[in-house]
Amino acid sequence: MSLHIDLAVEDSGWEALGDLDGLLQRAVDQAQRTAGLDLAKEAEISVLLCDDATVRTLNRQWRGLDKATNVLSFPASSPLPLKEKPLLGDLAIAFETVRREAEHDGKTLSDHLTHLVVHGFLHLVGFDHEVEHEAVAMEALETRILAVLKIADPYADTDPAEASTS
Repeated sequence: MSLHIDLAVEDSGWEALGDLDGLLQRAVDQAQRTAGLDLAKEAEISVLLCDDATVRTLNRQWRGLDKATNVLSFPASSPLPLKEKPLLGDLAIAFETVRREAEHDGKTLSDHLTHLVVHGFLHLVGFDHEVEHEAVAMEALETRILAVLKIADPYADTDPAEASTS
């Protein structure tokens, strides 16, 4: 069964991508399959597609960083195993930052958003990149997931220890 995504679109710029529900669903479904995650039957995440100002406010409030970033992940605090955890958490993704990064890196907005949804979802289910070995493992998993979705390796020209995604 597919993970349920509760989507809220607060910045109209995202609408240029068309089927946002489908894009997000493909990203998280492939992440779940590739990572071999056994999620609760009724597992759910919420995704807020918003603007830089909203993400900056959330980043300041919850992380003490007064700046916009591309994606913020807020894992649910329940100590339950994933199989018993229906609410996995929330993602907030900033339109202007994502568009600027996509343009700078020569990526489509759709591909970059897909990558950030995969990245954020992996945070919600317990992956992290705070230490180098975790960063290497998480980025390798992201790369495998994106390859199945026919999206180029976003880390091809980066050092895993220097990754900047939140």
